[in-house]
Amino acid sequence: MPKVMIVLNTAWNLVNFRSGLIRALVERGYEVVAVAPWDEYAPRLADLGCRYVPLAMDNQGTHPGRDALLLLRFYRLLRRERPDVFLGYTVKPNVYGSLAAHALGIPVVNNIAGLGAVFIRDSWLTRVVRQLYRIALRRSRKVFFQNGDDRHLFIEGGLVKPSVTDQVPGSGIDLERFAYTARSSLVSLQGERAPVHFLLIARMLWDKGVGEFVAAARRVRQRHPEARFELLGFLEVRNPAAISREQMDAWVAEGVVRYLGVSDDVRLQIAAADCIVLPSYREGTPRTLLEAAAMGRPLIATDVVGCREVVEDEVNGFLCRLKDADDLADKMERMIALRPEVRAEMGWRGREKVEREFDANLVVDAYLRAVRDICA
Repeated sequence: MPKVMIVLNTAWNLVNFRSGLIRALVERGYEVVAVAPWDEYAPRLADLGCRYVPLAMDNQGTHPGRDALLLLRFYRLLRRERPDVFLGYTVKPNVYGSLAAHALGIPVVNNIAGLGAVFIRDSWLTRVVRQLYRIALRRSRKVFFQNGDDRHLFIEGGLVKPSVTDQVPGSGIDLERFAYTARSSLVSLQGERAPVHFLLIARMLWDKGVGEFVAAARRVRQRHPEARFELLGFLEVRNPAAISREQMDAWVAEGVVRYLGVSDDVRLQIAAADCIVLPSYREGTPRTLLEAAAMGRPLIATDVVGCREVVEDEVNGFLCRLKDADDLADKMERMIALRPEVRAEMGWRGREKVEREFDANLVVDAYLRAVRDICA
C-alpha cells in the first residue's frame, strides 16, 4: 500500500482545509500519515481514516537554531516513516520538510499558498526565505500555486522550474457543505429595511486589513449608525502582524465593531451576514471569500493578489484600494445603498463563479493525478 505523508503547520488546518483530499486518498487505497503540531483538532483526524503523528513546529519563529532542530525532526520522522510521497503545505513544511525528504530521496509535492508578511516586505528575512525556497523546491516533482501572480513571481525569481509548476484553486470548496443560502430581506414593522451586516473572517492581523476595516466602519457609522460590523477569527496569534487583545478590547469598547471570537462552523456567521469583507494586503486564494461566495454573499476585498481571483468588481462584489480605509468605506456605503435583491443577485453570481472555478473536486483530482504519477 503506497504511503502518503501530508504535512501542515496546524492540525486545525488539516481538518478544515485538507479533509477532502485525505478522504479521497484513503478511499483509493493509500495509507495517509497526517503530520502537524498537536492542537485540539488533532483527535478529529482519526475520523478521516488517516494516522496522525505530532511534530513540534515553531511556525512563526525565525531562530536558526530552532529551524535547524525542525529540519532534524523532519529528517528523523521521514527516515522512520519512509513515505512514497511527501505533500508539503505552509512555509516550514515546504522548506524544511522538503529539504529532509530530498535528502532521503522521497518525492515531494509542494503547495505555495499566500506568501505572507515576509513577501509583502522587502527585508533580509524576505531574501533568506526566497533562498530557502529556491533550495527546497529545486528537486520537487510538482509545485502547486494558488494564483498566477505567485506562480509567476517564483518562476521569474528562479525559485522553481516552470516545468514542475501547476495551479489549483486554493484548497477548493465543498459545494454541498457550503450550500447557497438566501439572505432574507428583513423589514421592520415600520417598513424599514434591516441594517446591513458586514463581517470580516480572518486571523486578527494588521496584514489582513483589520485596521482598515475598523477605520472604515467608524466612518460609515457616521452616516449609517444602524450598520453592523463584526470580526471573526483567531486573536493574539503568533505573528509579527498580530493584533493585541488590548487593541481589540479598545475597538469593542468604542462600539465600532463586535468581536465574535472563533468558530468551528463559519457557515452560521456567513448566513447571518449581508456582505463579507477582506481588505487583506496579499492572499493565496482566500478561503473565507470562497466560502462566502459559495453561500451567496456579495464580497468586498482589496484589489490585490489572491483577492482579485475571487472578486470580480461590480459582478459579485466590489474591489477596493490597498490600505485605503476611505475607499473601503465608500465601497461599504455602495453596498448599503444597493437594494436587497441586487445584493442577492451579486451573491448568486459569486455562487456560480465558485461552482465554475473553485470546486474542491478540482483540487483533489489534481493531487490524485500527481500522487498517482509518482507512485506508478
